[in-house]
Formats: sequence, structure tokens, C-alpha cells
Amino acid sequence: MPGLIFLKLGGSIITNKDQTNTPDLDRIDAIARDIKQALDQDSSLTLLIGHGSGSFGHHAAKKYGTRNGITTQEGWFGFAEVALRARELNQIVMDRLVTSGVKAVSISPFSSVQAENCSITNWDISILSDCLFQRMVPVIYGDVILDKRLGGTILSTEELFAYLAPRLHPAKILLSGLEEGVWKDFPQKTQLINEINPDGIASLQAEIRGSGSLDVTGGMFTKVHSMITLIKHLPALEVQIFSGVTPGNIYSSLLGEKKGTLIRNPKG
Repeated sequence: MPGLIFLKLGGSIITNKDQTNTPDLDRIDAIARDIKQALDQDSSLTLLIGHGSGSFGHHAAKKYGTRNGITTQEGWFGFAEVALRARELNQIVMDRLVTSGVKAVSISPFSSVQAENCSITNWDISILSDCLFQRMVPVIYGDVILDKRLGGTILSTEELFAYLAPRLHPAKILLSGLEEGVWKDFPQKTQLINEINPDGIASLQAEIRGSGSLDVTGGMFTKVHSMITLIKHLPALEVQIFSGVTPGNIYSSLLGEKKGTLIRNPKG
């Protein structure tokens, strides 16, 4: 779809990820304003937003081991709690987006995604497509999913994006988080990797590190690897990993400015 961008709002920037169920309301408001301004500035921009669960979902998910599957009634209680917390944060994000004037509509992955062994097997995306056609902004989020092999699991925003990208064909995927990009020497953070190509990912595996916050669906290398896999199937796709903390970064990235770490096939 021409002009389509997938934008992830990392749980680390919309919540205090190390304090349970704590949203960062000021930052969510600032991000919502950035998104509204970008949509007003570029009438051709079509946007799908996904967000993480941060301190709302990850703490409960770690407590019950939800990502790894469910075998007990206590596990199913945990599944319900993670679903509740993810929806709770989503409602906060939705309220801020709509209040800022963004035509955002929430679409729960739990209600439409089927999976087996943490992989999506079926997802009727017609509602998503129709929303985009009507110039609405669908909002999805990392969520609990029923799984034919594991009983239940959790799928991250990146995993949802990876399924949607070959079907909706975004021009870009923007992953905004706490860090300025992918660091070669985390946590010292003195060497930012400006660009990653599929052929060079193997040499970086030992150097790329994730954030210091809890993340039950994988750290930085997992995110990079999943995007590399996606780019191999969609050669024209570009992915940016950048900081959503710096004011204006999301606005300028939506309008085409390259920030942080760019993941793409080499030019020429």
C-alpha cells in the first residue's frame, strides 16, 4: 500500500517498564501530538500503529511464564491477567490518540489471531485493510493469543508486524524505543550502528545487546533478526530503530527523516 508506515511505540517509552502498571502519560501525549502533526503535514501518509505492553503486560507475563505456554489453571489465570493489563494500557494509548485528533481505532489481536507454537497460522486482516482504506489509524498491540500447541502464548508487536507486512506491504517499519538505535557496545553505548544489512547480521550477533528492562518477548537482537528475516522477503522494505524519547523524533521519522539504526538491503 503506497505511503503505508508501520509504527511501533515501544513499551519502554509509553510506560515506566520497571514499575508495574505505570504509564508515562506526558510522553504518550507528546507522541500522540507528533503523530497528529505528521498526518496533518503529509496527506499521503497511511499509518498502522502497534505498541508494546511495557510494565503492564511484561511483569504479569514473567510471573506466570505466559509466553512459554499454559498447562495449569493458574497459568490460565495469568493469561487472563496479561490480557487485562495489555488492554488497560491500550485504552490509555487510545484515549490519548483520539483526544489529540488522531482517527485511531483499536483492534485486539487476541480476538482474531490464531497461532501454533508461537507462529501465526491465521489472521483475518480485512478489518485492518478496511480501516486503512478509510484513512483510519488501526492500533494493535502485543497481546495474549490462543495457541493450538501451547494452549496460550504472547505475540509481540514485531511478530504481528512480520505477519502483516507481506500482506499490507508497508514502505517502512519504524520501531521507536528507549535507545537511540542498535548499540554495538550496550550498555556502554558509545558505538551506535548506523546501518545493518542482511548479509552482515551474523557478525553482529555477539555484539548486539538488548535494553536493561524486562522483556519476555525477546531483546534487541531478536527484534533485529526478525526484521532482517522480513527484509529478505520484502527487498524494498526499510526498518528504522530509533529513540521515541527525544521530542519530535517520531514526527520527523514519519515524515521521512532517517534516525537511529537503518535496516535495509544494500543500495545498488
